[in-house]
Amino acid sequence: MRESRRVPVPDALEGARVDQALARMLGFSRTFAAEVAAAGGVLVDGRAAGKSDRVSAGSWIDVEWSERAEPTVVAVEVPGLGIVYQDDHLVVVDKPAGVAAHPSVGWEGPTVPGALLAAGIELSTSGAAERQGIVHRLDVGTSGLMVVAKTELAYTLLKRAFKDRTVDKVYHTVVQGLPDPVVGTIDAPIGRHPNHSWKFAVTPDGKDAVTHYELIEAFPRASLVEVHLETGRTHQIRVHMAAHRHPCVGDPLYGSDPTLAERLGLTRQWLHAHRLAFEHPATGERVEFVSPYPADLAHALELLRDARV
Repeated sequence: MRESRRVPVPDALEGARVDQALARMLGFSRTFAAEVAAAGGVLVDGRAAGKSDRVSAGSWIDVEWSERAEPTVVAVEVPGLGIVYQDDHLVVVDKPAGVAAHPSVGWEGPTVPGALLAAGIELSTSGAAERQGIVHRLDVGTSGLMVVAKTELAYTLLKRAFKDRTVDKVYHTVVQGLPDPVVGTIDAPIGRHPNHSWKFAVTPDGKDAVTHYELIEAFPRASLVEVHLETGRTHQIRVHMAAHRHPCVGDPLYGSDPTLAERLGLTRQWLHAHRLAFEHPATGERVEFVSPYPADLAHALELLRDARV
């Protein structure tokens, strides 16, 4: 079904990008707004506009788009998805690579809520229908720990904990080269890439993002690094390490060497959510969980340690 709207640009959006303006005014996701613009569905004062064009206050935007079916949770068993801990309030899962944190438009693979539903685990009903119980996310290609809320109270308090940055999120990643310095902090805002709607980048008008890292082990061509996230932006570690000129191994989207990944047998980025700690929403007790490296990452690390690449 085709939809159309004609809206004026308010003063508050003077100078905003087209995709930003549509997201604010019509409630589109930035990705969907970019797709509509790319399909020629956006006119600004009668002229076709791209997603990154800037708008002026008082201009009129005409938008035409086709409605897309809303993503839904489908119960599907996911081999390899581990239940690390659960009680009446929450469940901590060990997510394998290739599983999405929640359903989204265009994704047809397995999801964490779908796997939990198939296992008979009921989640909080708070949040959008496709994200019920989901209080934080991991990229599809990133493995490791996620906490999911089973009650409304747990959802509210866990969401607040992530927002207030009281949750310890520790990742391990293998990056190309040797970071200099070997212990440091990357404090650089992250926003959507100006030329690629599916990528992110360090941008002046992005959201604040802070990544702390520390070298664990160095190899001839790469380094194993521990990362503590202060914020939780999409692709944060991948974007920050690439901007630091040390992209995650196995991550060609952000500039890694595909030859090295092939030699290590990697089909995704070497990035793992290794440790997660937070205050239990019901008891207030600090709880901590650790996830070992999955087989593909452990094998790649073994090859690096044996200097076979």
